Amino acid sequence: MNNKYKLLENDTKNWHGKILYRIQALKAFGNVEVDDLGGYIEKEDNLSSCGNAWVYGNAKVYGNAKVCGYAEVSGYAEVSGDAWVSGDAKVWGNAKVSGNAEVSGNAEVSGYAEVSGDAEVSGDAKVWGDAKVWGNAKIRLKVKIKNNNDYLSIHPVAGCCSLTLTRCRMAFIGCFSGNWEELLEKSTNYYSGKYNEQCKATLALAEAFFGEGV
Repeated sequence: MNNKYKLLENDTKNWHGKILYRIQALKAFGNVEVDDLGGYIEKEDNLSSCGNAWVYGNAKVYGNAKVCGYAEVSGYAEVSGDAWVSGDAKVWGNAKVSGNAEVSGNAEVSGYAEVSGDAEVSGDAKVWGDAKVWGNAKIRLKVKIKNNNDYLSIHPVAGCCSLTLTRCRMAFIGCFSGNWEELLEKSTNYYSGKYNEQCKATLALAEAFFGEGV
């Protein structure tokens, strides 16, 4: 059941032949307060009902695109096709993410930038201005530590995903968000072979990376 937001049937846009609905928050989370209006999505599958992910302003998410984790899409940005925006990623301005593209980790896509095809932008990478990233291009910064908000981001894990683990023992991969124990359970139940081993190895690395007392 989606208790995070609702679609407003009296506030819609016809966009490229699709009906998009403005969203309204049903509870407070992150920077969002109860009853805050967001941007426009085509269906609930476009925006995760868990985590702090949100679509702001006049941003639009449609098709089979997904925004999840702590990701933000704002301004007049568009996310469409089968694209994913996850982790702490931000897509804003007039930026467009489409096709099978993935923007994850702490990455930002802004201005009039476009990320399309099978391109991946992850870690702390930033794509701005009129830049275009397409095809099979990959832009990533694999490991980064920030004071008071430490995280470890590894790419690729479980195929073509980025796995981000935080000091407070939260995990983000694809459209999954949860604690480390829940990630381990997901890995055991849904991944097999090397993908399962990759998740376990990354969790072990995070334990060592963050040190004792985490």
